[in-house]
Formats: sequence, structure tokens, C-alpha cells
Amino acid sequence: MNSILKKITSITFLLVLSFRVFAPVSKTIAVFSAPPVKPYINLIHAIGMVETQFDTLAYNPLEEAVGYFQIRPIRLMDYNNRTESNYSMNDLYSYKISEKIFLYYATEIGPYDFERIARTWNGSGSGTNLYWEQVKKFL
Repeated sequence: MNSILKKITSITFLLVLSFRVFAPVSKTIAVFSAPPVKPYINLIHAIGMVETQFDTLAYNPLEEAVGYFQIRPIRLMDYNNRTESNYSMNDLYSYKISEKIFLYYATEIGPYDFERIARTWNGSGSGTNLYWEQVKKFL
């Protein structure tokens, strides 16, 4: 029995050694990127539905609000002052630019308080309660 164990051990050792010698050795590592985390995506969808029904070319002459997020001139001026940007009202018809501005203000509050983000985005006062109720329907 001892000789059988020696033979098995020898064969195993030779197999391991031959795999080590003849198997290709790779010194590379595969890195896969994870999809980006988008904590505001549902809120963006809901606000887009309430504000303009996803219309990036929307314009409200009463408030002079522009684009998907209905950004008013005072909000744009505040954003430009804070970020040293130089966007114009016409730039707000671009979804990407409008989203960038929305996300700037949303991230100041944080991703876990959708109600506060939506109400602050809409303005101030008790009128934001109705706005939040409308947004909540689409979350």
C-alpha cells in the first residue's frame, strides 16, 4: 500500500509540475467597470413628467422658464455665479446642460431626500406641497 501511495504522489507531483511548465502564465488582470450609480434618475424622470412631460423645448412665457426642467432666469444666474459658468437661457434647451444644472442643486441636498430636492427645485412656500404630490405620483 505504501508503494501505491508513493506512485500516486509521484504522478500527482509530475502532473502539477508539467502544468506549471507547459501552461501559459498570464500576468494580466481583467478589470470590468461597473455601471455608474445614478441616484437621481427616478427623480429626474418624475420632475420631467411634471414640468414638461419630457419636452426639452418647452418654454413658459409667464415665468420665462426653459427646457426639460423649466429653469428660470434667476436660477440660471445663481448657477452661473456659483460655478463661474456662462450659460444663457438658450443653452437650457439642451437636456445635458439643464440636467447638469439640476444635478448641481440636487447634490447640494443629497440623494436621499427626494421631497426636499423637488420642493426646493420648485421654489419655496406652501405651493411646493402640491408640486411634491405631483412629483411623487411618478416616482
